[in-house]
Amino acid sequence: MVKLSVVVPFFNVQTYAPDTLRSLRANAREDFEFILVDDCSTDGTPEILRRAERELPGAVLVRHERNGGLATARNTGLDAARGEYLTFLDGDDWLAPGHYARLLAAMEELGCDFVRTDHVQCTGRTRTVHRVPHGRRGVAMSPREAILPATRSTSVDYAYAWAGMYHRRLADRGLLHFTDGLRTAEDRPWIWRLHREAGSFAVLGMLGVFYRRGVASSLTQIGDVRQLDFVRAFDQVVGETAADRDADRLLPKAVRTYCAIISHHLGSIERFEPAVARKLRTMSAAALRRMPQDVLKDALDSMDTERSVRLRRLQRRPAGARTAPAAQGSSEAAA
Repeated sequence: MVKLSVVVPFFNVQTYAPDTLRSLRANAREDFEFILVDDCSTDGTPEILRRAERELPGAVLVRHERNGGLATARNTGLDAARGEYLTFLDGDDWLAPGHYARLLAAMEELGCDFVRTDHVQCTGRTRTVHRVPHGRRGVAMSPREAILPATRSTSVDYAYAWAGMYHRRLADRGLLHFTDGLRTAEDRPWIWRLHREAGSFAVLGMLGVFYRRGVASSLTQIGDVRQLDFVRAFDQVVGETAADRDADRLLPKAVRTYCAIISHHLGSIERFEPAVARKLRTMSAAALRRMPQDVLKDALDSMDTERSVRLRRLQRRPAGARTAPAAQGSSEAAA
C-alpha cells in the first residue's frame, strides 16, 4: 500500500528541477510515490523528468499535452495519487532529507485531517524562516476556529499547499482539488475550503521545505494578465464564505483579505504591462462593487490610512471609466 503520495508539477524549470528531484530521492521510501506532472514544458524539463522516472524510486510521470497551469497540474496529480496521505511540492523548490518521513510520523500521532508547517524562503543566497501565523503548535484543533480574527494574519493567509500534509479522507470529500484553470492565487479558495470544512488540523514547527523566490519564470515575478486570476480566486472565497453557516462571523475576514490583496497589487502596479494595469483597476473596482457593501465599509474602516484611501478612491471610480496609463508613475497609478 502507498502510504504517501507527493504531487509535484513542473513547467519549464530545467534549471531547478535537478535540485528538486535530488531532494525527493533523499525523501524516498518504499511506500512513498512521487507523481511528477509535466505541464507541457517546452525546455529541457521533459528529458529531466523522463530520466527521473527511471532513476527516482516511486516516481510516476504524467505529461499534459497542453499547458493548464499549476491548479490543473496539481489536480492531475491528485487524480493519479494512491496514497493514504498526500502532499505537494513545486518543481523549483526542494526538501530537507527525511522531511516527509518525520512529518508523516507527527501527523499520524496527532490523527488529524491535515497539518501545516513552517518553511524556509530562499531568495538568492538569503534564507528566511516563515512561520504559520497560528500560536498553538502540536495540538489538534478545529480549523474553522483558526480563520479569525479578521484584523490579523491567520492560518488561511498562509495558503501554501506544499507547507503541510493531508489525509486521503479530505480528497475523498472533494476538499483537496483546486479550482481548475486558476493561474495564480489557486491556493486561496483551497485553504479557505479546508479550514471551513475539515474536522481537525494542527500546526507543526517543522522546517523541511525550501521555497525558492525570485525565479524569473514565476508568476509572482511576471506582470501579465495571468496575475489577474486573483480576482476570480477571491470572488470564489467571498461567494463560498457568504454561503457558509457562519457567514456573519467569517465574511469580514474574507472581504478584508480580498481588499488587502487588491491594495497590494495596486501598490505595485508599475510592474504590470500598461494594458494589464488598466484591466487591474477596472476589475478591482468591479470587485469592490460586488462585495457586501456593509461588510466592505467595515473592512475599509479597519485598514490603515494608505490602503483605505487607495481603495476608497477606486471604489468611487465610475463603472467603465478609463484611467491614465500606468507609465505616469507608481504613486499616481496606485491611487
